[in-house]
Amino acid sequence: MPTKYISTTHAPRPIGPYSQGVISGGLLYCSGQIAIDPATGELVEGGVEAQTDRVLQNLLAILREAKMGPENVVKATVYLADMADFPKMNEVYARHLGKQPPARTTIQAAGLPRGVKIEIDVIAAY
Repeated sequence: MPTKYISTTHAPRPIGPYSQGVISGGLLYCSGQIAIDPATGELVEGGVEAQTDRVLQNLLAILREAKMGPENVVKATVYLADMADFPKMNEVYARHLGKQPPARTTIQAAGLPRGVKIEIDVIAAY
C-alpha cells in the first residue's frame, strides 16, 4: 500500500516541514495540532478548554479528509504545558473522543510551540 499524504484547509497549514497527516500501512498518523484557527491562522484566545476544543476540531478535520472519524482513533498523545490543566482538558477531550476512547498518553511538556497550553497528536486505523 503506497503512502498517502493528507492535507485540508479545515486544519492549520503546517508551520514547518511536516504533513498534517500521513497514511501508511492502514494507519493515519496525524501530526501534533495546536490551537490555531485555520480560518485566521491565529491562536485561539482563552484557557486550556478553548485550546483543547480547537486542537480536537483541527484533528477531526484531518480525520474527515482521510474519510475517518473519532471512532477510528486508536492512540492519542496529549502534551500539556501544565498538568494542573489535566481535569479541564480531560472534560473537553471526553466530549470529542469519549464514546469509545482510544489509548492515551498525557505528559507535561517543558515548552510547546507558540507558548500554547496543549498539543495533541493521534493515530487512527481504518
